[in-house]
Formats: sequence, C-alpha cells, structure tokens
Amino acid sequence: MDFSDRLLHWWGQHGRHDLPWQILRTPYRVWVSEIMLQQTRAETVCRYFQRFVERFPDIQTLAGAELDEVLALWSGLGYYARARNLHAAAIIVVDQHGGKMPGRIEALEALPGIGRSTAAAIVAQAFDRRATILDGNVKRLMARHAGIDGWPGRGPVQRLLWVQADARTPDERAADYTQAVMDLGAMLCRPRKPACEQCPVAGDCAARADRRQHELPSPRPRRHLPERSETFVIARNRQAEVLLVRRPPSGIWGGLWCLPERSLMDERSLMDERCLMKGSKRLDGPANEVLPVLPSIRHAFTHFRLELQFEQLCLEQLSDAVADDQDWRWMTLDQAARSGLPQPIRTVLEGLEASRA
Repeated sequence: MDFSDRLLHWWGQHGRHDLPWQILRTPYRVWVSEIMLQQTRAETVCRYFQRFVERFPDIQTLAGAELDEVLALWSGLGYYARARNLHAAAIIVVDQHGGKMPGRIEALEALPGIGRSTAAAIVAQAFDRRATILDGNVKRLMARHAGIDGWPGRGPVQRLLWVQADARTPDERAADYTQAVMDLGAMLCRPRKPACEQCPVAGDCAARADRRQHELPSPRPRRHLPERSETFVIARNRQAEVLLVRRPPSGIWGGLWCLPERSLMDERSLMDERCLMKGSKRLDGPANEVLPVLPSIRHAFTHFRLELQFEQLCLEQLSDAVADDQDWRWMTLDQAARSGLPQPIRTVLEGLEASRA
C-alpha cells in the first residue's frame, strides 16, 4: 500500500468525521472553516464556526452584513485581518461570481485572504478535485516523512515540502485525503510527543528511521520580540457609557472598536477641563481626577509583545474634534460586548461589567 492508501485506511477508522463543516459540506462552509483554521486549532474553530454560519448562513448574507457585526462574531479568534478579508471576498464573489464560490485554484487565490494552500484545500474539500495542500500540520508531516531539514518558513525548504506533498496526493478521493493528511498531522504527527507507534505511515518515515522525529521540522530561528507599552483610557460619562474608538483598517486590531490610547486622547483634546466632569463624584472617584489605574495586561503579537496599561476618568462631553466623528462612540457595556473588540479590551470591559453587578 502506498502512502495515501495507508493514510486513508487509517482515517476511515480513526480520523475526524464529525467536524461541523463536514456534516453539511458546501463550498461556502468549507471556505469559512479554512479561513478560521489558518493558525488556529480545530477545537477552537468549532466554537466560533457554528455561531458564525448561523448568523451568516451563505455568501449573500455575509456580503450584505456590516463589517462591525462580522468582527464582533470573530472577536477572540484573533488575526482579525482574516475576518476583514472574508467579508471583502464575499462581496467580490457576489459581485463577480454570481454568489458562487469559484472552483478553480487561480480564481480562489485572487480573493482576499486566500493563499495557495487554502485555495487547494477549498478545491479538494468542497469540489472533491485533486489539489495539494501544505498547511502547518502537513509541513510537519512531510518534513518528517521525507526527512527534510531546515525551517519550513524558508523558501527553499518550503519548495521541497510542496514537491513531497504533491507526490503523495492521490488522484482520487481528494476531499477524504485532504482531511486525512490534516488529521494525521494534528492527531498523531504532533509538534511534541508524536505518536509514531500508531502512525499508519511510520514504516517508511525517514525521521523515525533516523530517530529524528523530535528534531524535524527544524525550529524557527530564535528572535527577540521587542517590548512595547501603551496606556489606554477607560472614559465614561454620566450614563456610565464607555468611550470607544474604531481602529484604522490596517495594523493591529484593524477595524475593531477599542479603548482610546492616552496619546490619542491628548491629541484630540479629550482630557482638557472642558471635557472632564465637574462638580460631582462619579464612578467611585472624585471628579476631575484620573481614577485608580487598573492592573496592566500583557499581550503577545507575532512581531512584538505589548503591555496594556489602563487609566479611568469621567468625561462631561466630547471635544469638538471628535464630537461628530463616527469612529468615536459612546457605548453601554452591553453594546460594547456585542461589538468587535480585541480580546484584551473585551476582558477589561467584562471586568467592569462584573464589578458593576
């Protein structure tokens, strides 16, 4: 039996067959799941996927939705550019493809947020056509089975991995094989403690033969993540609403609602005497004074670590610079909870809600 025969035999008995996007397999649901699965474990995606497709059951509904609502349902899943690209791609599919997901890799790769491996996964899973994938699990599996040294993020190494992955992809049962090779990487050929004794293709695995399964694939070269610090302001008014600002579409937390940074508050003159509340004691602190600082939060991004510090204050009104700006908005804590928020900001606001209760 060749690689794919052994793998498919194992998958038939031990693979995952009840993932929500498998139960009702449509091109739309496959696409949404593949975008969510980028850099996110299937166990986590399952929780978000079901809620997302209940609200947006088809491409037309997603294309017609407000981006705020899409981001709100994505909140906590991370890598928010995926949600923005998903929404943008849905609009393109409706406008240019009659609301039907294209079935060709080239057409899929032209859509925002879809790269070579994701396009191939959609073609294989949704249309059952032969296509070679190379996601993180498959890179690890191929590096071990073919004995390929080097960090998979390097171009020459990745090209070798593509060759090996393509050589093992069968002409038939594309949807089953694609799920099977992902399952093998996720369930047995794990980053740590690979279960080689249970692996259906261990007999000709180069890494196992050389006892190098714990060395391959080669790790990413170590790099120092720079540390940053930023102060965010929890500003509330007499109605106990919290002031949020929409972040720019690009950059970290792009398009999400967020607490304003202290530097931005200063820039927009939101901390002058005209704006600060006078003559009353609100929010358990004296007026015109910055309220006690909340504990800081540390959050890791791909390229740096951020320490989020917080100040609280009471605002009488907004400055003229932002009063009519739709990207600045007072929200109740309930409204904020239903909006697209970065997870650290959501955690802080949930803590305020809990203390209010």
